[in-house]
Amino acid sequence: MRAAVLYAADDIRLEDRPIPIPGPGEIVLRMRASGICSGDIMAWYVARKAPFVLGHEISGEIAAIGEGGAVDREHRAFAVGDRIVVHHHAPCFSCAHCLRGEFVACSVWRRSRLDPGGMAEFIRVPRENLNDTLRLSNEISFEDGSLVEPLACVMKSLRRSGVGFGDLLYVIGLGIMGQLHVLAARALGANVVASDFIESRRALAERNGAVAVHPDDVASWMSEHAERCGADVTICGPGSAEALSSALAMTANGGAVVMFTPLAPEAIFSLDHAELYFRDLRLIASYSCGPDDTAAALGLIARGVVRVEKVEAVCYALDETPRAYADLQSARVIKPIVVSD
Repeated sequence: MRAAVLYAADDIRLEDRPIPIPGPGEIVLRMRASGICSGDIMAWYVARKAPFVLGHEISGEIAAIGEGGAVDREHRAFAVGDRIVVHHHAPCFSCAHCLRGEFVACSVWRRSRLDPGGMAEFIRVPRENLNDTLRLSNEISFEDGSLVEPLACVMKSLRRSGVGFGDLLYVIGLGIMGQLHVLAARALGANVVASDFIESRRALAERNGAVAVHPDDVASWMSEHAERCGADVTICGPGSAEALSSALAMTANGGAVVMFTPLAPEAIFSLDHAELYFRDLRLIASYSCGPDDTAAALGLIARGVVRVEKVEAVCYALDETPRAYADLQSARVIKPIVVSD
């Protein structure tokens, strides 16, 4: 089978790999759609993992099942041909972290992974990953299904932020994750203002229900339109010190800032801790997602709140993965999805 292997941010190769064989209680998935994560274009981040088979936003159909059959966490049996969405990490549901709903802190979650990765024609799904494997109805396309994982990260971000109906949410950065924040937050009843330097992305956010402004104009917009002279919640999409500083500045006293993307390890960020304290701000990290978030994400997709056309996703053949990656790097597309027949 073919697999797209990332050796460096500018070096992705299509290689032949053996088709994986399922062990007892495992399944092999035939990949139908696999999104390229915006996190996987951060050079410092991919350098720590390379080489690896790209991709973890996956949907497809079951091609084989291991000895003894395979079941989901509710003990329902999987069958060959089932249409599913698979998360690349899944928790144990029984440790102290899981019992508190802190799934990404679970040691099983952190060690679980797919073999060999999402951008391959066939993928072995270990038994533990079936704890966060969801069935996809016939009404939902595989391409839409591949949005479950990134949307789930957004659902966690919004949940942790505490944003609610009528709140003013400010979204910095309107790539795929920013667009998904706009769609999901509007579904919650929040009012959304969003910014990006790219005009076409601002226009898309406007169509999805946000007020979109140029980053240079956000301060004046907040002064004129925000009841509290700032956002109740700000989502900081870009992993930069500059964006995080702006997020804190544009958030109202008593509000919350979500650091959705980490800064590079060598980045220097100066935090005015006294201002953070006396303005009573909350700075919240939001890393990945858990099974509650994937279920919520699939629900939004099933309702039609989020669909590939709303984020202007572009599909590529598996052999075109290097071009899809380059198009995401250069901001020519918002969301590339690799599809396999």
